[in-house]
Amino acid sequence: MKRSVFPFTALVGQEKMKTALLLNAVDPAIGGVLISGQKGTGKSTAVRALAHILPQIDVVQGCPYNCDPADERMMCPSCRERFRPGESLPTVSRPMPLVELPLSATEDRVIGTLHVEQILATGERRFEPGLLAAANRGILYVDEVNLLDDHLVDILLDAAASGVNLVEREGISFVHPARFMLVGTMNPEEGELRPQFLDRFGLSLTVAGESEAMQRRRVVSRRIAFDLDPEGFVAGYADDEELLTALVDRARARLPQVMVSDEMLGRAVALAQEVKAQGHRADIGIVKTARALAAFLEEDEVRFDHIRDAARFVLPHRITTVALATAEQIEEKLEEALRRVADDRETADDVQPSTGQIEEWEDLPMQVPGSMAASNVGMLFTFLAEKKKSFSTRMN
Repeated sequence: MKRSVFPFTALVGQEKMKTALLLNAVDPAIGGVLISGQKGTGKSTAVRALAHILPQIDVVQGCPYNCDPADERMMCPSCRERFRPGESLPTVSRPMPLVELPLSATEDRVIGTLHVEQILATGERRFEPGLLAAANRGILYVDEVNLLDDHLVDILLDAAASGVNLVEREGISFVHPARFMLVGTMNPEEGELRPQFLDRFGLSLTVAGESEAMQRRRVVSRRIAFDLDPEGFVAGYADDEELLTALVDRARARLPQVMVSDEMLGRAVALAQEVKAQGHRADIGIVKTARALAAFLEEDEVRFDHIRDAARFVLPHRITTVALATAEQIEEKLEEALRRVADDRETADDVQPSTGQIEEWEDLPMQVPGSMAASNVGMLFTFLAEKKKSFSTRMN
């Protein structure tokens, strides 16, 4: 049965959440995103909608691991054995997979099952792929990740960081590619995620319901319209979805060419040091996220605006100098660090976050990219608004 999915571009508000998802879509090596917030704020809807605007991928036909037919390094053992002698692997194009991991999943269901008895009896290795195999080159979504067993969370984060899934049983091992974008959502009222797991997510953010009456009316009206006529509603946003898909695809292609100067590397390191982030994941995450943002904005070099916006996603869950801090206290601490690291030419007003509501991307006024950098997501959504206006002009 075909189920219609609420369009990503029809989501009202929640620009910070949508930005984090889009940046991970451009560069999954960022390390995924953890979205924390109250129930009913569109977290699951946004994740499922994201899969439908991502470009399709070419895979080896019949391969349970969605192997890339052009990349031998990330092929499963079976595809590699066929590829090396020069066999032409049959290829099909399919949507990027979205795999949802249920809280009741067992370890074997997640990592797969290695049938040791059959190997010992016949000498033939038999591996039954799990959810990590199905999620390769796609999205692995864990709702209520804070309620998932700790050892399963550890498995997911290890696979997301290494890009492979290693299964070992009785001295016999099997390894296959497991590169995916990890997205976790949680309601903090139901418990927190352990700090060692929290640090492994590349980006984190907190969402809340819309407080402005007009925005809440938009949420209600669009949801009712979708429920009454899903296909018609989705068709109404087809052009917007197509545009966003093209922009993500172009950003992925541009990403390897985006340059990061020594000065910007120094700024990223300085920000991580200012908040006393442990280890080096924060520094690396800021640079990767800034590069993805620059690629999306069709720029060739990372600027401090990109570094600053990236830090607002990378650092909040890594600030260790404020014990038992509220979200507001953490944000204040981060803004202090941003002010200290900012250029002398930037005023305090440039660095302070916007207190106003950010309109949805199709309604944003046309502004110069970067003029809303202080809003954390203003650059990206202003850029999208300009692209939409240009796209609409060409269509008309």
